[in-house]
Amino acid sequence: MRVLFTTTPDKSLFQQMVPLAWALRTAGHEVRVACQPSFADTVPQAGLTAVPVGNERSVWRLPQLTPEHTEAERDGLGFPYNAAERAPEDLDWTTMLEGYQRVVGRWHKSDNFPVTADLVAFSRAWQPDLILWEPLCYAGAIAAKACGAAHARLLWSIDVLGLTRARFLDLKRQQPQSEQADPLADWLGGYARKYGGEFSEDMTTGQFSIDQFPSSLRMTAPGHRYIPMRYVPYGGPVSVPAWLREPPTKPRVALTLGIAATNRFAGHVANVPDILDSLADLDIEVVATLAQPEQDKLTRIPDNVRVVSYVPLHALVQTCDAVINHAGPGTFLTTAISAVPQVAVPWDFDEPELARRAAAQGSVVALRADRATGEAVREALLKVLCEPGYRTAAAQLGAQFHALPTPNELVVRLEELTEKYRTPESAGFPSSVGADLLSLAGAGLPSGAGLPESEAAGFAEAEGADFVPAAGVGS
Repeated sequence: MRVLFTTTPDKSLFQQMVPLAWALRTAGHEVRVACQPSFADTVPQAGLTAVPVGNERSVWRLPQLTPEHTEAERDGLGFPYNAAERAPEDLDWTTMLEGYQRVVGRWHKSDNFPVTADLVAFSRAWQPDLILWEPLCYAGAIAAKACGAAHARLLWSIDVLGLTRARFLDLKRQQPQSEQADPLADWLGGYARKYGGEFSEDMTTGQFSIDQFPSSLRMTAPGHRYIPMRYVPYGGPVSVPAWLREPPTKPRVALTLGIAATNRFAGHVANVPDILDSLADLDIEVVATLAQPEQDKLTRIPDNVRVVSYVPLHALVQTCDAVINHAGPGTFLTTAISAVPQVAVPWDFDEPELARRAAAQGSVVALRADRATGEAVREALLKVLCEPGYRTAAAQLGAQFHALPTPNELVVRLEELTEKYRTPESAGFPSSVGADLLSLAGAGLPSGAGLPESEAAGFAEAEGADFVPAAGVGS
């Protein structure tokens, strides 16, 4: 079968798709990865075939124009997505609706608008049997609706978006018919009608979702189908340095706080120099992976600290007794599947909720990043190093991850689900025009080509908006 992956131009999100793409390819299926043109050079580095679609537009351009507002938005889940971490009885319709209006109009539209028309054109021409999209790339659902492919989300973290959607719909059903507004359905439904269909709820969350978390940590939306898959660490084309191949002579602790904080924002919220100083007198080896701007903030480097700009995380954590991190999904998953206890200092988007769940499981001590002083982190680290319960819980969590089906084992299930959900070619779209559409795909259709004026206007409004896409996503 033909499988099309589609992603926003974020390396950490794409890298979580790679192992499943490999599994499908080695099972004999054709695989393509659709992405913005600037991201097309990243895809072949993973041994996959890229399809550049749409126009070039950085999803982080607006946040970089308003750095003060960007920093203010970083603290955890904002409306409406904090509904996923709150009790249903604490939610109200007005706040949820306003939140959805905001994120759809100022975030999801601006992320997806540049690629949607071109992605639909390619999909109708290439006719994939299955489209796998990461949860921010709604253009994948739109393309699947337009070409008749089965489609699913490949989750890169706990399902904040899916559970929020379920709670929004619960509140919507309680409103009078005349007040049941739905910004997400209205937006996606406009595209569905443009391409000859009608809105259906699977356009918001997929016909099913592939989830890389075990049940002890998983966040689920009631009634939605989740297909478990084991997380496989992949960090791109990397080399393991010689020093990392030597076994450590004392307990090794990694300090890694992700790339989003420095690539997109003003830096780490946790006080890194204070943390390193607090660990200076411990008989441990600390390996701190810090971008150069963060290294420049260090006035001194303790003797027991090795500072590097980058090292393959999956190779590093396997040599560690503990890891201090930000609970970014990729970092957390790589550490957890290696059965290593963690000290989490979360801040952005879903990191605090993920850290809370992991702390409840018993393998993690969680501290808010703005409270992660050197003294607090030192105390937390000594707990996970000295109290055997944390290592026991980390081993249990690692075993839970390894019990999930591997990407290779999932392939047959995906074949079955594709057969179940796939529909014939879109009505009224003769395959004879496929060659013409293939010539368009990859060339970049004009921004907003063929869209209703209201959609084009909405995107223009988003372009000038003072809004921050979910801070820290993909870190």
